[in-house]
Amino acid sequence: MKIAFVGKGGSGKTTLSSLFVRYLAASGAPVVAVDADINQHLGVALGLEELDAAAIPAMGERLPEIKEYLRGTNPRISSAAAMVKTTPPGYGSRLLRIGGDDPIHAGLTVEASGARLMVTGPFTDDDLGVACYHSKTGAVELYLNHLVDGPAEYVVVDCTAGAESFASGMFTRFDLTFLVAEPTRKGVSVYRQWTDYAADYDVALKVIGNKVDGPEDVAFLREQVGDALLGCVGDSRAVRAMEQGRPFTLTDLAGPDRRMLAAMREVVDARPKDWPKFTRQAIEFHLKNADAWANSATGEDLKAQIDPGFVLGPEAMTAALSAVR
Repeated sequence: MKIAFVGKGGSGKTTLSSLFVRYLAASGAPVVAVDADINQHLGVALGLEELDAAAIPAMGERLPEIKEYLRGTNPRISSAAAMVKTTPPGYGSRLLRIGGDDPIHAGLTVEASGARLMVTGPFTDDDLGVACYHSKTGAVELYLNHLVDGPAEYVVVDCTAGAESFASGMFTRFDLTFLVAEPTRKGVSVYRQWTDYAADYDVALKVIGNKVDGPEDVAFLREQVGDALLGCVGDSRAVRAMEQGRPFTLTDLAGPDRRMLAAMREVVDARPKDWPKFTRQAIEFHLKNADAWANSATGEDLKAQIDPGFVLGPEAMTAALSAVR
């Protein structure tokens, strides 16, 4: 399952995404965590030292190599340089599996709290003033577009704050999106943005109330987001200790917080996989990007990259593996 964590800056989405990653990994499930936020804090939240987290190879800096690998022998893609963030896979493309021995998982991940962690990387001096962060998150979009995840396998992406995910089609790349909201008007404003922008795309969204202090806060969130509210968490001494770098395990959490994590996994596992929709929406946003900027940027008609007979999913993975053999 592909899971996103979004929310206003400072809402606690990185903290909650790290707790969910730890919870899934503690069960023995294969988990890939991806830090796709411009503020790269997920590695530290998963227990890495700051220097070790900063040393993780950045996906954004390896984008040409990622493209070259994913392109494979797909005859519809003329070169890695002609691939853009929305380029969908087709027959001949290399598909990814969680835990695979491909160079992306093998070369761009490190172990963190039982999960494999990838990072988009921060802005560099060369980026300042000349690049937007979407040039880095594009690597994540390509990764998700080529990933065939199986039952009880999880990819958890800590996304950029606010509604930045709508600058591309990445908001449609998830089976479920958790929106972390504080019990304030500013806290729920991002929820309104998400529901407005995603209204036509069948995006599954659940709200997690954070920094909740009492029934009045819960009532406020329920009034604002209705049935989208899955549950709430409050201030936690154990989480504060984790954020201060002190020893932490999931057993340090209070019972209600552990039950919240269990409820989150339950709602994720209940989501049906819809590979045709996933493929169809990838094509839709690729066509939009091709017309808007990508054709002129590459000098090619990128609509030709679309393989009309291809649907991402287990059958496509089986076919890809058979072709390799």
